[in-house]
Amino acid sequence: MPIISEFPALPGVYQFLFLHIEPISTVMPAVMAWSFPGAAWFHHELIPDGTPTPAALADPRTTMAIWQLGNCYLLLGLLSSFVFRAMRDALPDSPAAQERILGASFTALALADVTHIIWSFVGLPDALKYDFARWNSMTHGNITFVVFLLSMRLAWFAGIGRKRYYFGQPAPAPASTKPNPKKAS
Repeated sequence: MPIISEFPALPGVYQFLFLHIEPISTVMPAVMAWSFPGAAWFHHELIPDGTPTPAALADPRTTMAIWQLGNCYLLLGLLSSFVFRAMRDALPDSPAAQERILGASFTALALADVTHIIWSFVGLPDALKYDFARWNSMTHGNITFVVFLLSMRLAWFAGIGRKRYYFGQPAPAPASTKPNPKKAS
């Protein structure tokens, strides 16, 4: 049975969320867009309106765009899952290096979170924007859940519930620049 390496830079709830829940939550939409319930359902659910899902999308370009969006979801899930695990296993004794790499990844993901939230909200019809009860699971996934993920990334950067190893630590002192006595003459 393999021994799982320690992951001090991503402890507890952060590890559970970012190694398990987030990858699952990004791979699932890809599978749903590609197979069941399919691209027509995925497209229809982007903006809740209570109408039945069409049997198919009229435009093959839209179908292709939904399938490509599914590929982007899959990529996000696989990167988080595989890269974070590889970092944990390759750098078990270097929490500062783990944290530095996680911080770079989380910065990119946080910026994507912000733009995803903005464009998902802006794209909603005005009548739905503040009517949270009418939002469907897709809308809550694209906005509510992503706000939660962003909040957890920001909490990680703030060091809430974890020990910091790189971010928030004093910069290392510069190397000594004592003059070389042999060169002084």
